[in-house]
Amino acid sequence: MRKIIFNLVTILTVVYLSSCEDFLTSEPIDKLVPGTFFQTEKDLALFSNSFYQRGIPDGLSVVQADEMADYTSKIQSPKFIAGAYDSGDVGSWNWSDLRNINYFLANFNNEAIPQEARNHYEGVARFWRAYFYYEKVKRYGDVPWYSKPLSTEDEDLYKPRDPRSMVMDSVLADLNFAAENIRDTKDNSSSLITRQVALAFKSRVSLFEGTFRKYHPEFNLQASANKFLEVAADAARKIMVSGKYAIYNTGNPDKDYRTLFISENPVNTEVMLAVVYNNALRRWHNITWKFNSATYGSRWGLNKQFVNTYLMTDGTRFTDKSGYDEILFVDEMENRDSRLAQTIRSLGYRRSDGSPAPPNFGYTYTGYHLLKFSLDDKSLDGTSEAYNSITLIRYGEVLLNYAEAMAELGRFDESIWNQTIAILRRRAGVNALPPVEADPYMQAVYFPAISDKYLLEIRRERGIELCYEGLRYDDLLRWKRGDLLEMSWKGIYVPGLDIPMDLDGNGTPDVSFVLKSPQTATPGVFYFVIDNKASRLSEGVKGNILWREDETRVFDEKKYLYPISENDIILNPALTQNPGWK
Repeated sequence: MRKIIFNLVTILTVVYLSSCEDFLTSEPIDKLVPGTFFQTEKDLALFSNSFYQRGIPDGLSVVQADEMADYTSKIQSPKFIAGAYDSGDVGSWNWSDLRNINYFLANFNNEAIPQEARNHYEGVARFWRAYFYYEKVKRYGDVPWYSKPLSTEDEDLYKPRDPRSMVMDSVLADLNFAAENIRDTKDNSSSLITRQVALAFKSRVSLFEGTFRKYHPEFNLQASANKFLEVAADAARKIMVSGKYAIYNTGNPDKDYRTLFISENPVNTEVMLAVVYNNALRRWHNITWKFNSATYGSRWGLNKQFVNTYLMTDGTRFTDKSGYDEILFVDEMENRDSRLAQTIRSLGYRRSDGSPAPPNFGYTYTGYHLLKFSLDDKSLDGTSEAYNSITLIRYGEVLLNYAEAMAELGRFDESIWNQTIAILRRRAGVNALPPVEADPYMQAVYFPAISDKYLLEIRRERGIELCYEGLRYDDLLRWKRGDLLEMSWKGIYVPGLDIPMDLDGNGTPDVSFVLKSPQTATPGVFYFVIDNKASRLSEGVKGNILWREDETRVFDEKKYLYPISENDIILNPALTQNPGWK
């Protein structure tokens, strides 16, 4: 049977208690005695299974992270963006995963076990400690660094937060050890932490930290930004020259990209780490249901501002077309980057039974109905039985990390373009010639402070290639573009009220925008009621759909970090609150 570690039932039980002291001092395992357990390499492997069980997110969490993305519309904004959010709204931080890792690191080093095996499993543990702290630093900035399991008498239990610089140097040290000592055998199940996975994660973490420091002068860390950018580029380059991974490209641009996201077995030529699901083992998720439900999901969709960034197949910019915001859906989908039709429902899309499936306004508000991780079988629209594996780290991201790090270091040129961005665009059937100028649309709508033509294209490519893979919010944080979350949720162009519109190009109407539902409905037509409150048309009786115009979305400076929970500050008075939060 194929090895799927995420479905293992571990013998290790971690006690979840409510106080900081309990998290940091409770035994991470049930009645385990180090002197009798850590005797063989098999014991180390068994314990390390708990890192995966606790560290790997479920598939829905990966996709759902892009609810906090500028390109996403949904039922309503999260309270963090549109609402009165304070330290009473954020949950207490949980340290039990760290306790489990540090317990292992304090007890595993039995000289009876070969040194190479000990180094490997220490590397795996330190990878997961880096993963734990990276998530903490992204969310809170300064956090207490603990490299050992604590007892109730340990004076460090209630220490203040350590500086971000110290914590991230420690994270980097852990990743350096992991990338040098974890075994380099490729894992074809895409479910294990290997040396290449550690390098890929190291490139992600270092790119985040380097650009965060560069674009956030208020943290006084700009002088060390390039150190992390160099590390990001070096880690990505090592993967590229190893030859163990490549962009999945069979020469079918209309299918190859989406194959990565709807396959049961991860496409291991490109996918380095995944949340593995399996129909035979009844390990399922509910993402297809979330994408195709008016009530169970959040009716996610893309916004037109982002859809506009997809190029034409000849490599020209869609936004160079006259009146690009007033082009009907069936026309704006023609001759576009093929990733667009593999990310949202587009012309000619059909379910697995052959039935036409245009964008469904019962499931989306903007008309750009998400498709990327959704399976084509309609029977999965109302069940939690989808079985496609969900990507966590893949080679496409590695190429983007390398390209961006080199551009930020001022060392990007046409040769690097051909090694990175051009490869991704060719897979999508897009002419991959490098840009001759900075794109005025990308500057005006997204990045007014960026004039580098290459960097603008890299950011365009990152948004498109990694759409709904749970990375966009982190990108906005590090680029200091959280204000993009205040953007209007703009949808397809509507030529007028009470006009039936064809959305999939088959000649039959699919939707009509009305002020009130008609007494006699046309079969197969969804009637979208414009109430001029939550929804309206940009020009009154025509124009682009504008959804949730009744919301006020705010992303101010303090929101680049979350507040420390008031409960945690009560438990540990040495903790200080993040700037701007009460």
